[in-house]
Amino acid sequence: MRSADADILLWSKGCDGSILLDDRGSFIGEKNAAPNRNSARGFDVVDNIKSAVERFCPGMVSCADVLAIAARDSVVILGGPTWNVKLGRRDARTASQGAANNSIPRPTFNLPNLISSFQAQGLSVREMVALSGSHTIGQARCTSFRNRIYNETNIAGTFASTRQGNCPRTSGTGDNNLAPLDLQTPTSFDNNYYTNLISQRGLLHSDQQLFNGGSTDSQVRLYSNNPGTFNADFAAAMIKMGDIRPLTGSNGEIRRNCRRTN
Repeated sequence: MRSADADILLWSKGCDGSILLDDRGSFIGEKNAAPNRNSARGFDVVDNIKSAVERFCPGMVSCADVLAIAARDSVVILGGPTWNVKLGRRDARTASQGAANNSIPRPTFNLPNLISSFQAQGLSVREMVALSGSHTIGQARCTSFRNRIYNETNIAGTFASTRQGNCPRTSGTGDNNLAPLDLQTPTSFDNNYYTNLISQRGLLHSDQQLFNGGSTDSQVRLYSNNPGTFNADFAAAMIKMGDIRPLTGSNGEIRRNCRRTN
């Protein structure tokens, strides 16, 4: 549901569906936080799923669980691995635009920033590199990669030229033009993301940081050569990410409409 960086699950407060809440009156949600504005999308798809679920079992399945299941099923449909989704989450009644601004990794991050951001959520460096493989699908806006394709040197020349054709140098021109995060197989969930990094064809600055002479180079090579290892590590990391501060028991609620609290 994300075009800016294709993260499959987002975090600010945890796996609680807070990203789905619309701004309403004095309530300020997370959709217009800098990492999400004009980037997170597909909310109508979640609405349709939730409506269908409510017709058959009203008040039983949270929006947070809908997101977690949709993430897994989307990966499977596109040829990726499956995993057991833990269920029973409840939905947040609140959201924090500030937390979204501060917690979601940015496309401009260097490797130390990425490592710190994921470690703050209890995720290891290995899990970070595995989860970054979700960028094998999805698209990014020109504003997210303009500086890289015009000003960075660790980028394949032909790749930069191709991307420049749909992303003008001048800010404000073509800002919302999209490009696939994975040049080779943009609609298949596979390990070509890592092959692209080795060829210096990572679209985002933060992507290429995973293979740029640093501590994660060896893991990128591992996943590029061993798709089964990537699939296993990705599935395990998704389960762990789904365990980040979920609301359970009497905490939160099960929303009837994912866009607003009950």
